[in-house]
Amino acid sequence: MRPAGVRRPLTGLALAAAAAALVTGCGIRSTTVPVDAGAAPSRVPCRTAGQGSGSQSAEELVRVYLVCASELVAVDRRLPDAERNLGRLGLARALLAQIRQSPLAVERRAGFTTGVPSDLTVGEAASDDPAGVLRLSAQPEDLSAEALAQVVCTFAEESALVTDGSVWLGGPSDYAPRGYLCTTETKARPQNVPTRSTPPAG
Repeated sequence: MRPAGVRRPLTGLALAAAAAALVTGCGIRSTTVPVDAGAAPSRVPCRTAGQGSGSQSAEELVRVYLVCASELVAVDRRLPDAERNLGRLGLARALLAQIRQSPLAVERRAGFTTGVPSDLTVGEAASDDPAGVLRLSAQPEDLSAEALAQVVCTFAEESALVTDGSVWLGGPSDYAPRGYLCTTETKARPQNVPTRSTPPAG
């Protein structure tokens, strides 16, 4: 008969061997070397395939501004001469229609959105407004910052809609119109649309 003290070390060794076998059987191999799987895949937004190319002539293309990655980014849109030649107000309406509608499928896939309300319209200046003013169907200050920046920067691309270096907008009420500027800072941070209150001359 073996002494009782001899069985305990053997039992401990057997348990340790059984635990090691279980780990090996599960296919788990321990390692002290850190595994670098590389950076997480990233998606570069704000650019559509073939942007700026195509069969349209330069005369047919206009630049409008959409929101992407919290910034304003210009995209090219086709504007037929029939719409371009409708005068100053007709041009403003055509441009507003471009940024009011949902972005094209290829633009949505690239991360573009618009903040401009689908029912926003633009009309003539009031009878006592200075020359160069356009009146929106909503008070400019009541629009979201992104929507206002989109309108201002899109209109600012067309010299016919700029007076004294600014885009002059008012709302449907009797509030005096204000001049809005599209700057590099505005495009990078649409929440910042500089204004001026001195009415345009003329």
